[in-house]
Amino acid sequence: MVDQLLDKGWIKFPAEPAVRDWAAAAYQVARDRVQDPALQARWLTCEDTWFVGVDALPNDTSGDTGAGPLAGEAYAAAKALYGILPLHPAQVSVVYPGYPRPREGETDANFRYRLNRDAAHVDGFHATGPERRRMLKERHAYILGLPLTECSAGAAPLTVWEGSHHLMRTAFAEALKDIPEANWAETDLTETYKVTRREVFETCRRITLPARPGEAYIVHRLALHGVAPSQEGAIAPPDGRMIAYFRPDLPEGNRDWLELP
Repeated sequence: MVDQLLDKGWIKFPAEPAVRDWAAAAYQVARDRVQDPALQARWLTCEDTWFVGVDALPNDTSGDTGAGPLAGEAYAAAKALYGILPLHPAQVSVVYPGYPRPREGETDANFRYRLNRDAAHVDGFHATGPERRRMLKERHAYILGLPLTECSAGAAPLTVWEGSHHLMRTAFAEALKDIPEANWAETDLTETYKVTRREVFETCRRITLPARPGEAYIVHRLALHGVAPSQEGAIAPPDGRMIAYFRPDLPEGNRDWLELP
């Protein structure tokens, strides 16, 4: 199954009891965090249709939220490929009916991109400075998604442009080939990012990844991905479409972000 991740840039794993148990325990903790007024003030956006929830889940480095560490085939596959990396507090991404609405400070063009292109992006690139130039500030090993609530397929699933990681790797390898690894975080990659993203839209198939608690998916760190609009009539609980995401960082001082599988 790992071959699919390396070929297509994503892989979805069937439900397992261990993952279902982890998701049930994480949900109990995440639900309280999402209702925290301080976290809502920081993360509830898009006219109250998206709780961004970066680092909102108070798990330890094994993924434990109080009922045991993270387990299952998906996490085992990620560790087999990229080693045992400490897990950060997971993002708790919650989408509610009506998403997307404009985000605070978002231009009309940016909102259209969110609406029509799922706000597609490669993780780790930050819009930096007044001109919002794209720079590689975080080097993740992989993206591991673990659904926490039961929803229908149209409830704002993750989207991935299949095979986009190959195009991104080629483009960034060329752009960074003569730049010391220590300087990557200060290198303006805006044009490479934009041009390659346009090529991805023209040549790669967009797929959706709805999933249920107990299932899990891995997305390649270089894959272009986003969140689909919530479809009219989509079914989700009052707590919304809630997914925990782990993106453990790779160690610095090497070119692993470009060169690992």
